[in-house]
Amino acid sequence: MSIIQGRDITKSYGKIKAIDHLSFAIEENKITGLIGRNGAGKTTLLKMIGGYIKPTSGELKVYSQNPFNSLDVSAKTIFVDDTMTFPNSLTLKDILGEVAHFYANWDSGLASGLFDYFSFNPKQAHSNLSKGTKSTFNSILGIASRCPLTIFDEPTTGMDSAVRKDFYKALLKDYIEYPRTIILSSHLLSELEEILEDILLINHGTKRLHLPATELREFAVGIRGNAQAVLSFVEGKEIIYQEEFAKGSLYVVIRKELLEQPLEQVRQSGLEVLPVSTDDLCVYLTAKTKGGIDDVFKRS
Repeated sequence: MSIIQGRDITKSYGKIKAIDHLSFAIEENKITGLIGRNGAGKTTLLKMIGGYIKPTSGELKVYSQNPFNSLDVSAKTIFVDDTMTFPNSLTLKDILGEVAHFYANWDSGLASGLFDYFSFNPKQAHSNLSKGTKSTFNSILGIASRCPLTIFDEPTTGMDSAVRKDFYKALLKDYIEYPRTIILSSHLLSELEEILEDILLINHGTKRLHLPATELREFAVGIRGNAQAVLSFVEGKEIIYQEEFAKGSLYVVIRKELLEQPLEQVRQSGLEVLPVSTDDLCVYLTAKTKGGIDDVFKRS
């Protein structure tokens, strides 16, 4: 069942369209990755879903309601990002105690356990935390709230590698025990693709694709070899990405479904068939140009 439905949504700031005629649906009790480059419109979309801002046009429903200024939607939602602020009069331990009154499914034991695991000083103020530790504390609130709709907007900003891994592990373990709808936004897919079930990729406010993570892993294939042979092979097919990696040699990425021959037969024709990582695929699908950075130096 879809609990979030967007139909032809546009959000404009003057002449700039942060979201441009976007239609999508997010399923209940799934972890969805909202992926896109910086400036793709991820935060704007999440703030509309969270009820902070209104679309300029189009229709957005969360739990069949307009989320903007909806107390019912707000009661079911937590929005975690690096702009969260709390009164300086409250210590970190005070904050954990106070937020418990706002979330019906709040788990104090889990919050305290994560708080101690990440070695927070209970007497410290939220405003005095470093960027990474602030993100870690905010993420504790997101996990322990167990809100039916939990939104994380770039939640690992400033975290070191070990803490990021622990965050993803804690989120997944609790999600398996207490399923809810989770949206994770990021411009880096490689770190979190193992915990994602669906992936919504946007670029310049438009949808590039929305697929189950398992399907995205099989979405594209790379073909490499003699340039003329490669171009002949992909003639008439949509090229997602193209790069000359050596003189007379070419690498292209196409949709796997466009392959008209078995992979072994392609290899026997002298071409290499290579897997394309989901992270690379998302980069290719949101690139402004078809070539790679090497092409810049070839032209200079």
